[in-house]
Amino acid sequence: MKIGVIVETLRKPLREGIRTAAELGCEGIQFYGINPEFSLLEAAPEQVRELRRYAADCGLVFSGVCGDMEGHGYSRPEEVPARVKNVSRIIDMTLELDCRVVTNHIGVVPSDPSAPEYAVMVDAVGQVAEHAARAGSCIAIETGPESAETLLRLLQDVGSPGLGINLDPANFRMVLNYDPVRAVEVLGPHIVHTHAKDGVHYRACDPAVVYDAFAEGGFEALVAQTGQLFEEVPLGQGQVDWDAYLAALRRVGYDGFLTIEREVGADPAADIAMAVAFLKQKLQA
Repeated sequence: MKIGVIVETLRKPLREGIRTAAELGCEGIQFYGINPEFSLLEAAPEQVRELRRYAADCGLVFSGVCGDMEGHGYSRPEEVPARVKNVSRIIDMTLELDCRVVTNHIGVVPSDPSAPEYAVMVDAVGQVAEHAARAGSCIAIETGPESAETLLRLLQDVGSPGLGINLDPANFRMVLNYDPVRAVEVLGPHIVHTHAKDGVHYRACDPAVVYDAFAEGGFEALVAQTGQLFEEVPLGQGQVDWDAYLAALRRVGYDGFLTIEREVGADPAADIAMAVAFLKQKLQA
């Protein structure tokens, strides 16, 4: 397995963040496809290739591109056409980075497949996945608001080789208090990318309510009503059992990137440096 980082979490301009990632000892980077400095929705192919060359000069490859946008994922019919169009464009431009993984939050997948929004999601995600498959790429669902079993059913119902999983162990722990090792066992063949993040679950919550609050900018108001639900913490300081988790990834044959994501904290660059050292120690053990 290889170590990467989401460039934006370093809280630096894009190219400076790329250089910093290399200085920290990372082998790969992920960035947001709609980064305000460099949007794949607007950039010309040659501009994208130039960014790839810059990263390569720093000794880095792109582990993936985050194709997330504001809203509720693929669960609301009125948001689907624009989202499918934009994510498909990001998939195409990601190929210019010599990268074939676009990660995506798709919304909260209903545990009941008879729910109306489930059919909407299967159709919409299927459209994007088929576009990715035709391009020789993959759209990777980021884990978090639903169980691995629910995600597996969606993967099977979509039935496209262009659909995979971006496994975030902290999201499983924080929101559902679900064991990431179990998630690897269920989703193993479909895992194409992972995020290295840690967190703590404090109290039970409704994932749909939580993710709607994120989508609508009301998460702080939700916490004010409920109390603290979960917390993202530096790598190794949360409830993810990293020895067991990495062993599970090895068992299913995963040898891709562990891409560090640190969304909060007073000094994320210091936390990311510590995370790189933590992962290197674990991988060498």
